[in-house]
Amino acid sequence: MRDGLRGLTTRGRSFLAAAVAAVLSAAILGEKDLLRVAVLLAILPLLAAAYVGRSRYKLACNRSLEPHRVPVGASSRVVLRLQNLSRLPTGTLLLEDRLPYALGSRPRVVLERLGAHQASSVAYTVRADVRGRYEVGPLVIRLTDPFGLCELSRAFPSVDHLTVIPQVTPLPPVRLPGEYAGSGDSRARSVAVHGEDDAATREYRVGDDLRRVHWKSTARTGELMVRREEQPWESRATVVLDTRAAGHRGDGPTASFEWAVSAAASIAVHLRQAGYKLRLVTGSGVDVDATEAAGEGLFLDHLADVRLAQRGEITTLVQQVRQRSDGGMIIALFGALSTAEAELLAGLRGNGATCVGFLLDSTTWQNLPPKARAEAERAHGTAALALLQAGWRVIGVAHGNRLPMLWPQAARGSQGFALRAALAETVAGGVR
Repeated sequence: MRDGLRGLTTRGRSFLAAAVAAVLSAAILGEKDLLRVAVLLAILPLLAAAYVGRSRYKLACNRSLEPHRVPVGASSRVVLRLQNLSRLPTGTLLLEDRLPYALGSRPRVVLERLGAHQASSVAYTVRADVRGRYEVGPLVIRLTDPFGLCELSRAFPSVDHLTVIPQVTPLPPVRLPGEYAGSGDSRARSVAVHGEDDAATREYRVGDDLRRVHWKSTARTGELMVRREEQPWESRATVVLDTRAAGHRGDGPTASFEWAVSAAASIAVHLRQAGYKLRLVTGSGVDVDATEAAGEGLFLDHLADVRLAQRGEITTLVQQVRQRSDGGMIIALFGALSTAEAELLAGLRGNGATCVGFLLDSTTWQNLPPKARAEAERAHGTAALALLQAGWRVIGVAHGNRLPMLWPQAARGSQGFALRAALAETVAGGVR
């Protein structure tokens, strides 16, 4: 009963206030009819509070998201299934699923009645224009009487998560430099190509399957030797994302950083589908490999959460990439770079690795006066030239450029010569 009284709505409290006023008026004026009216006005909210407060429904709720991972700008369908597990029918139920602001307003659904052991499903859609991970729920049920005099809330503790991943753009198939460091379907081969006698072997290690022991090699060397497993050539690529806040401009979904994140997601999905073994490295500390089970979904989930680092440095990014020597190609997406920062990136070209850099002129995401624009273009050209001299293949990116149109440039080995000359002229003109 106490819960019911605490749950009185404004209408219910107004009834009680009117009842008190009617009692006082009846005492002052001596009107017994007003006293009867006062009793009626007081009984209604009290009965409603008793009815709602003593309602002990056994309800079960199940929520499903279809799908649970969506790209930016796409919608997901949320289905709520509510079941009455008790023998008593419910009264009017108001359902409200709690959502973060980015997913829109909270949906509210009214269920008039659920019979004994009856179930009902409702659905609504959510949409996010900003990537990230969002909690959907918990579900709040408001119990009310038919007159709306009393209302109590009950909440289910369970929540579900919606992952909004970056927009992935299909890329045209091109033959990338350094692809023979790895495998496609046509590049897989076995080390043992001449038969059992010529099989590649190595020393036995604890835990090796004894069925792989190569007895002829063991007899020849005097040590227990085992056959190596088939070792296919694997295409390897490392996707590097620059998360320095100083290198990017713009706000919200149209910022230069969002362009870079979407490009990283598109490149990762494209290479993964082409059979590459991938690694993702960001300046925010992310360093993950795609596995057969997770596929590109693991990358997309991490890219959904990546944020700008206010104190990020190129030195940290270079060290993070060089922590492991996976070999293969490096494809990086950089914000604005200084000449010194571009020269530091030469350290990623160890062992002759092919490095492709998408260099964003993030100042084009801003409106600058002519003089500032000229200085920004000169700085961008100088940084690009420094990358080229360090052995990188450089692809300039400006606001409005689309990745599918830029992607074929990653395969053009000779494009750097013409770009070098053009940039050298630009720099020389700026010096004069």
